[in-house]
Amino acid sequence: MHRRLALVSLVSWLVFAACIDAASAQTQQRNALRRTENAVARENEQDGARDWQLTRVRVDSGQFRSPWIEGYCSRQSVSAGETIDIMVSTDPPRPFRIELFRMGYYGGRGARLVKTIDRLEGITQPTPEPGEKNLHECRWEPSTSLTIPEDWLSGVYLGRLTTHPEPGEPYWQSYVIFIVTDDRPADILFQCSDNTWQAYNTWPDNYSVYTHPKGNQGPWADVSFDRPYGREAQFTGVVNDPLTVGSGEFLPLEFPLAYWLEQRGYDVAYCSNSDMLTPERGLKCKVFISVGHDEYWDIRQFESVSSMRDEGVNLLFLSGNSVCWVTPFRESSSGVPNRIIFRGGPYGAENEYAVNRERDHGPFPHRGPDEGLLMGARNVEPVNGGGDWVITKPDHWIFEGTGVEEGDSIPGLIGWEYHGQPADIPGLEVVAAGTAWQGGVNPQQWTATIFPGPKDNFVFNAASIFWVQGLSNPPGHTLPWSHWSRPHGPDERVQRMMQNLLSEALE
Repeated sequence: MHRRLALVSLVSWLVFAACIDAASAQTQQRNALRRTENAVARENEQDGARDWQLTRVRVDSGQFRSPWIEGYCSRQSVSAGETIDIMVSTDPPRPFRIELFRMGYYGGRGARLVKTIDRLEGITQPTPEPGEKNLHECRWEPSTSLTIPEDWLSGVYLGRLTTHPEPGEPYWQSYVIFIVTDDRPADILFQCSDNTWQAYNTWPDNYSVYTHPKGNQGPWADVSFDRPYGREAQFTGVVNDPLTVGSGEFLPLEFPLAYWLEQRGYDVAYCSNSDMLTPERGLKCKVFISVGHDEYWDIRQFESVSSMRDEGVNLLFLSGNSVCWVTPFRESSSGVPNRIIFRGGPYGAENEYAVNRERDHGPFPHRGPDEGLLMGARNVEPVNGGGDWVITKPDHWIFEGTGVEEGDSIPGLIGWEYHGQPADIPGLEVVAAGTAWQGGVNPQQWTATIFPGPKDNFVFNAASIFWVQGLSNPPGHTLPWSHWSRPHGPDERVQRMMQNLLSEALE
C-alpha cells in the first residue's frame, strides 16, 4: 500500500513538473518570437560604438556648468520626420562636432553612432539674466537643425559635443540629450523622468526649483528646458560623476533599465513626461514604466496614467519619490509648448503629509489627488534615505524562481528616495517593506506594493529610485549612493522579478 501511494505521488509530481517545464518552454518560445519580430531586437543587432562616453570634461569652479562647450535641444522629444534644433555655446569660440548616439544594448557597448555633424562654428552664447521667479531661459541661436530620419527607432539619444582645439590645447566635451518617440503599439512604454532632471538642473549658477531665496520647497522658482543640463546638484551627493554633464539624470538613474530591456529584446518605446499629457500614446502599449526619480508630474500626466490603468494597461513604478509635486507646463517666451515648469503644489489630496507641505512651504496654487491610489504606496516624510529591500511575501508570484524567503534582503536597493504608507485599495499586497535611514537617523518605513487593476492588469510599485541598479551596470554608468548606503549593482533576484512582472504583463 505504501509503495502504491508512493508511486502515485511520484507520478503526480512528474506530471506536475512536466506541466511546469512545458509552461516555461512556452514562455521562452513566446519571448523568443517577440525578440525576432520586434524592431528593438533588430536595432540591437547593429554594431555598437566603442567610443561614445565623455573623455575630457571641465566644469566651472561652482561645479554647475561646462562653459567651454555646452548645449541644449529645442524639444524634449521628437518623432521621425520632425526637426529639432541643437543650440551650442563654446567659450572661447571654437569649432566643434556633434556625434549622435542611440542608447541601448548593442552587444554590451551601450550605444550606436547614428550620425556625425562636424566642423560646426562655435560661438559664445549669452548667459541669460534672471527673469521673473528666477527663470533662466536661454534664447540661443541654433548651431544646427536635425530632421529625424524615418529609420531612427524610438529611444534616448545623446549628442556628444567635442571642441576642435587650437594647437597645443586640449579638447573639451559635454552632452545634449533628446528622446525620439513614436506612436507604434509597442509592448512597453518607457517614460523618461525629464521633468525631474530639469527641476534639479542648477545651470548656470545654482538656479533650480530648490534654490530660490524664499525657500527650497515652495512654488517660487520657474525653470526652463531652454538651457543646458549642467552637473546635477543632487549628483554631488548621490553620483559624484562629472562625466554625465549635459545628460540630465538618464545615465545614472535610468540607463540600467533601458540597457537591460534592450539586451533581452523586449519591444520598448520611449517618451518624455511631456508626451504623457493625454493617454493615447500609453493606450497603445501593454506596460507603462515610470523609472528612477519621477518626482514632477503635470496633473494631466496623472489623469492620463489613471485612464491607462482603467483601460487595462499594466503600470510599473520602478521609481521613488514619484508623482510628488504637481508640475504645470507652460510655453516658452517664443511660444513653444511645455518648456517651463514650476512646483505647483503637492500631490496627496487631504492626506496629512500633503497638508503639512502646504502648511510648511505654501501657499501653493495647486493640490493634486492622492498618488497612492495610482501607485499603491505614497510619498512620506522624510522621503530620502537608504536601506535594504526586504522581502515580506515570498510566496507571491513576482518572486517565482528567485529562491527568496521571508526576511531576505537585497542590500542597498532602497534610496535615494522611496515610497511608503500603502493605500487602501482592494487586493493590494505589500511584497517588501523595511526601514530607510537618513545617514543613521530619522528612520522611515517604506513599502513595495502590488494591486490588481480593473481589467486583469496590475500596478507594481518597487518603492525606490535605485530599483534599476539591480538590473544592469552598463558602460558609462556609475552606481549612486545615498545617506551612507548604496546599492550593489546587478542582482539576479531583481532581474528575475522583472522577468516575472513583464511575463505576467505581456501574456
